[in-house]
Amino acid sequence: MARYTGPKSKIARKFGEAIFGDDKAFEKRNYPPGQHGNNRRRGKKSEYANQLAEKQKAKYTYGVLERQFRNMFKKATAAPGITGETLLQLCESRLDNVVYRMGISPSRSGARQLVSHRHITVNGEKVNIPSYQLQAGDVVGVREKSKSLEAIQNSLSNASQVYEWITWNGEIMEGTYVSIPQRLQIPENINEQFIVELYSK
Repeated sequence: MARYTGPKSKIARKFGEAIFGDDKAFEKRNYPPGQHGNNRRRGKKSEYANQLAEKQKAKYTYGVLERQFRNMFKKATAAPGITGETLLQLCESRLDNVVYRMGISPSRSGARQLVSHRHITVNGEKVNIPSYQLQAGDVVGVREKSKSLEAIQNSLSNASQVYEWITWNGEIMEGTYVSIPQRLQIPENINEQFIVELYSK
């Protein structure tokens, strides 16, 4: 499976929540997609179906492919601490996710594009790898030549979310990944225990 580029509302409806942010289409039809719409009788989901759906939701939310996600799970399993929590922390530590959290881009897919196109720096060095894992204390900024980009300016002017583990200085367009977030600080509605159970089978 390559990265999904189809209608995002369809995926949001599949999981019953707007995982890609505000979505007017989802608000109008917040039931699963399909030919018979909301009238289709849906039986009780199996345990496996629930676990698989949770893994798929996490992958779509963070824009990660299966192989990358499985590798992150292996890394989380080898690390000390709770595997599910560590897995989400690894997802949150990705450069594209932190760029999105800082408000430099309104979406993770947009943040991934900014990173790929060399608009973002880490500790003063250009980094074009969206999956780059940040460490606590790393400084993420917008490259000098890219500070006037309209897309970045618009996103920063509309950004309102504040996260405890990230600081942002709008004047110099630079922020610090202060610490790895705890599970309670991560706002995503993901049941990581289901993912652990699925991969542990």
